[in-house]
Amino acid sequence: MRLINIIVFMICANTTAQSTFSLEGKVLSNGKPLPYANVYIENTDKGATTNENGIFSIPNLAPGNYSIAASFTGYTLQKKTVIIKAKDSYITFNLNEDDTLDEVIITGTLKAVSRLESPVPVEVYTPTFLKKNPTPNIFEALQNVNGVRPQLNCNVCNTGDIHINGLEGPYTLVLIDGMPIVSGLSTVYGLSGIPNSLIEQIEVVKGPASSLYGSEAVGGLINVITKLPENSPRFFADAFVTGWGEKNLDIGFKAKVGEKANVLVGTNYFKYDNPIDNNNDNFTDVTLQDRISIFQKWDFKRTNNRKLSIAGRYFYEDRWGGEMQWNSSYRGGDEIYGESIYTSRFEILGDYQLPMTEKVNLQFSYSDHDQNSVYGNTPYLAQQRIGFGQLIWDKTINKHDLLFGTALRYNYYNDNTTATITADEVTIPSLFIQDEIAFNKKQSLLLGMRYDYDSRHGNIFTPRIAYRYKPTDNDIIRLNAGTGFRVVNLFTEEHAALTGARDVIIQSKLQPEESYNVNLNYLKKLYLNNGMYFTFDTSVWYTYFTNAIIPDYDTNPNQIIYDNLDGYSESKGLSFNIDAVFGSGIRASVGATFQDVAQTENGERTKQILTEEYSGVWSLSYKNYATNLTFDYTGNLYGPMRLPLLGDLDPRQEYSPTWSIQNIQATYDGLDNLEIYAGVKNLLNWTPNKGNPFIIARADDPFDENVQFNGDGDVIPTTDNPYALTFDPSYVYGPNQGIRLFFGMRYNLN
Repeated sequence: MRLINIIVFMICANTTAQSTFSLEGKVLSNGKPLPYANVYIENTDKGATTNENGIFSIPNLAPGNYSIAASFTGYTLQKKTVIIKAKDSYITFNLNEDDTLDEVIITGTLKAVSRLESPVPVEVYTPTFLKKNPTPNIFEALQNVNGVRPQLNCNVCNTGDIHINGLEGPYTLVLIDGMPIVSGLSTVYGLSGIPNSLIEQIEVVKGPASSLYGSEAVGGLINVITKLPENSPRFFADAFVTGWGEKNLDIGFKAKVGEKANVLVGTNYFKYDNPIDNNNDNFTDVTLQDRISIFQKWDFKRTNNRKLSIAGRYFYEDRWGGEMQWNSSYRGGDEIYGESIYTSRFEILGDYQLPMTEKVNLQFSYSDHDQNSVYGNTPYLAQQRIGFGQLIWDKTINKHDLLFGTALRYNYYNDNTTATITADEVTIPSLFIQDEIAFNKKQSLLLGMRYDYDSRHGNIFTPRIAYRYKPTDNDIIRLNAGTGFRVVNLFTEEHAALTGARDVIIQSKLQPEESYNVNLNYLKKLYLNNGMYFTFDTSVWYTYFTNAIIPDYDTNPNQIIYDNLDGYSESKGLSFNIDAVFGSGIRASVGATFQDVAQTENGERTKQILTEEYSGVWSLSYKNYATNLTFDYTGNLYGPMRLPLLGDLDPRQEYSPTWSIQNIQATYDGLDNLEIYAGVKNLLNWTPNKGNPFIIARADDPFDENVQFNGDGDVIPTTDNPYALTFDPSYVYGPNQGIRLFFGMRYNLN
């Protein structure tokens, strides 16, 4: 009997062995073997990696139909179907390079061109970038862009602005679909509430762009481009929560309305209502927020593919921070300190191509921002309206790619502060022309000029020139030079003034700032025989400012003094980005910026406050196709920056330490239309209170009830106030939120 069992077992084992087969093959790119590529059978855990000759083998496959995929980071995924019957099978893949440098951009020249062909260097960030470190708004997502830093201006209310290459927020222009509807008053609000699922790409231009975009584009600009309805999923949802109690939801859909219209609708909701005080100063570490944003975009089909699109967004937010005992019943009072901000804004923008033979577009936008704020017992009530329209004529004549335009911008601002006795209202007409001359495939030259008339400052001219030289297909050199201007605009939330910590002093009638800029950029693509490739992108720049308007925090610790600089200021630096694609599904990116931003007055040179001398960003991604898992490691690093102290006795650090925020995430995409992701933010648990006796000055006396002043208005040191301080939450240079877990899911129905 035992012998019979052994014979039966051997027969079965032999039968089983004969019923499984191997799949072998090769992965090529441009006819050459591609080593370390991933080959896997979809919906299974079976797969293999090609050897140095691009060859792979997957054994022990039962007869049947299989969907086989071959992938390599930086190359387009390829799938094939294989039928395995009664013998081993062989298959060959040919992968094409997926070169992101061929993305279409519009920001540098106001027209759609390949990123490689643009004479103006433009950095592009896609939804993949946003997914590596999920954030509830674009403002926070920009922390991983080289040379760009979201700057918080208040420890309590967490409002902020965007710094590019060390320049303050008012020097940065923020656009949505090319329209300037985000102003200095509303930068942090304008960049909140746009569902990340609706973003096609974010384009960043560093350096003056005033010749195309006018005032506020002195330091650079950020253009958030939303998806076209026809390119969007039929339905999408993205939700995540964090260990601190933050909840974020993006949800939306697209629909066809009739035969000629498509609509895209998206909603973002964010809520954080969990007061936390880890640094034990009796103030909330992070502002509590309840925010909703509704976005809608219509795209209409017209004859001859002429464009017509209209989009609108409504945004409402209730945010507050302050003493842990605060609730809305204390709003505006002097018993418990709190900063409460109600924001309501709506935006509309559109693009219409005129029904004529020539390519002429009418672009328009309007935004209305209403803000009801209290800072302790100090109210700040503000309204801002921005209307914008421009006509653009795009014309090509022989080797000249011409662009003619005229624009009209209307600004209205009013608030209840003494800085605005009457409403500030101005209309600025503009004319601009641009000519890009293509000498040959290797060389092109762009010439541009803009004219603006401001009734407060007269005629303003801003020329620019850009030269592109492409000696080989893998090398590009760009040289840009031009001027910029920024008109007087103090109408932003000056938090240190609103809390009563400092008075705003305007010394004299302020004149427009002017800048002169030169930027040299070199881009290199390097392909290696083993399938690896690198992209090197390096820039050096120099910007010289006259009439600079720089807030003076140092002369008097109780004042913020505004005046045109009797001298000059300058920004110079070097930045580089390296993107690398390795085998086995690994992609890495590293960027660094070294900068020197300073002002010179009366022969004395002073470093700009809240400006780091160096910074770095990085990301490392690895995808294991067999398990459908992707791992992302992202981070940033900032060097020391000078901080706003309140006097010689202030015990807080004059310079920040070198600090870093690092994050890790895992994403699973093995289910149809669904992604599941989780990770840890701020792995090092860094917060700015480390190494400081306190962050918020006089947190125990926010209404300065026990502060004594002398006849000149200076604070007198006392037993209760030995450092001679007043209440001040403006000593802030980084986020005050520690380590936390997060978990989320994305669903897309295409």
